[in-house]
Amino acid sequence: MEDINGPLLPNINYPSDLKKYKEEDLEQIAQELRQYIIDTVSVNGGHFAASLGVVELTVALHYVLNTPYDKLVWDVGHQAYGHKILTGRKSVFHTNRVIHGISGFPKISESEYDTFGVGHSSTSISAALGMAVASQYKGETDRQHVAVIGDGAMTAGLAFEGLNHAGIENSNLLVILNDNCMSIDPNVGALKEYLTSITISKSYNRFREDISQVLIKLSELGPNAHKFVKKIEKSIKGTLLKQSNLFEALNFRYFGPVDGHDVQRLAQVIRELKDIPGPKLLHCVTLKGKGFALAEKDQTKWHAPGLFDKITGEIKKSVSDKPQPPKYQDVFGHTLVELAEANKNIVGITPAMPSGSSMNIMMKAMPNRAFDVGIAEQHAVTFSAGLATQGLVPFCNIYSSFMQRAYDQVIHDVAIQNLNVVFCLDRAGLAGADGATHHGAYDLAYMRCIPQMTVAAPMNEEELRNLMYTAQQENMGPFSIRYPRGSGVMPDWKRPFKALEIGKGRKICDGEDVAILTIGHVGNFAVEACKELNSEGIHPAHYDMRFVKPLDETLLHDVFKRYNHVITVEDGCIQGGMGSAILEFMADHEYNSTVIRLGIPDEFIEHGEQPELWAYCGYDTNAIITTVKKIAVSRTTKTIAS
Repeated sequence: MEDINGPLLPNINYPSDLKKYKEEDLEQIAQELRQYIIDTVSVNGGHFAASLGVVELTVALHYVLNTPYDKLVWDVGHQAYGHKILTGRKSVFHTNRVIHGISGFPKISESEYDTFGVGHSSTSISAALGMAVASQYKGETDRQHVAVIGDGAMTAGLAFEGLNHAGIENSNLLVILNDNCMSIDPNVGALKEYLTSITISKSYNRFREDISQVLIKLSELGPNAHKFVKKIEKSIKGTLLKQSNLFEALNFRYFGPVDGHDVQRLAQVIRELKDIPGPKLLHCVTLKGKGFALAEKDQTKWHAPGLFDKITGEIKKSVSDKPQPPKYQDVFGHTLVELAEANKNIVGITPAMPSGSSMNIMMKAMPNRAFDVGIAEQHAVTFSAGLATQGLVPFCNIYSSFMQRAYDQVIHDVAIQNLNVVFCLDRAGLAGADGATHHGAYDLAYMRCIPQMTVAAPMNEEELRNLMYTAQQENMGPFSIRYPRGSGVMPDWKRPFKALEIGKGRKICDGEDVAILTIGHVGNFAVEACKELNSEGIHPAHYDMRFVKPLDETLLHDVFKRYNHVITVEDGCIQGGMGSAILEFMADHEYNSTVIRLGIPDEFIEHGEQPELWAYCGYDTNAIITTVKKIAVSRTTKTIAS
């Protein structure tokens, strides 16, 4: 046995190594694991506070469970850094979220210990239940199935759908509710209040602990004892433990709350719960950011802080003497307040992303007109629709990849009824280090096929402001505005509003030989490309389409009459996106120009920095230059040949 006063984590690469230690060693292992996460994330970046909060739980689970035979599902995946370190990826953990490195989330193709891909929240219970039912079907009655779900993720409807189904399946499922009262921002809603009421009731907790111990011991008497125990438990809960009825009404055996930072106690409880059949829920109270004082105090700021000094806590940011353009999300946030000051009908809605979307700016300025509805995208859309029926103008801000979760509501509840809901889709296009689960690749395609939907994308901050101004005018109907993660291009961005004509693009520069058609922020790539090409004597034309639906047909007729070669550029999927819309127009009007589409190819793009991914997908500035030059060379060759 190793000296427990020395470092233990260097000797642990897999759960089998962890099991070689005594239970009393787990506290030191947890301390070393927490420090390893701090050391690595401080110099490499990544999510931070969430994984610190579940270090003890992670150690206890892998110590007690027989992973990967036992199935462990994390929800949401950014709390799984400790899990990755303990399951064979410690030596490569420094590549986390780096291009060609390991993913920031559990990923089936990366490790047999990653049982399910979990970049979006609230999927764990349904997935683990599916695994449990499959094991039952195959006769693998000894296999454990554990879903670790954050209390923020529990606010989504999918989590309750999973709980509802699990309650009628006599499957071997343990749901561990990681209750830290946080997702990225503080949790909201009645569920948070309910969990808090359980957590702070001291007399209830003491009684619950005593009863749990008695029932666990009785359960050991054999299968016939289980029925007797459940009757006793149900009777007690129905009379004295009123607060527990939410989960128990769904036929879950509820245990807790327990201290999520007492690793030995956690190991004991998990070991005991393994022997209790049927669906169970363990309520585990933790502190997000545990072990790093600044993260404990400001959990939102330290959710994913970037690079920082682990001693002083100073977050490292690049400094420039020149005025810098703002983030698109901040332009949205400040512009929404401006518009709302002038239009009393405007309200703001976001599903648990007030700081990520900058809806927090309106929430601070107008708290009665901005709503954080929790991790519940479907509800956010239909709630917005309900507001719109009463004459309000909801600006519903949802990340592009999360909007995918509410697609039926967009069609059924908003578009069919032609309601003026303004969808502001943040993180559109390639979002960066969060990878395939978070790239907003599909919104241009999935929004433009919906009748009555206006689909637009600004090329810069001024256009974002003007599109937002336009979208809240009378009788606009469903309106989608998408913009990317990160900064724009205009330090001097706060300019007077101007209504834009729906479906009207603009010519950025005239040219010859080839026309470049862009949508959104990538138009700035084309501007830079044209400057470089002009210096070399090549002069393409450039048009900012602004709208994918409706298309500017007058502009397109002019383009196809003048140019035999057209390049489309978009920060979205090539299949079904703006390029496809241009091809449809060309076919419908029997033009026969050559069209080359640049955008996200038909594959799931991994994680990396945005410029790396733009280059990989072939639609950055250099890719545009290369494509135009190929056309120019081809035309020159044909001219010489003739």
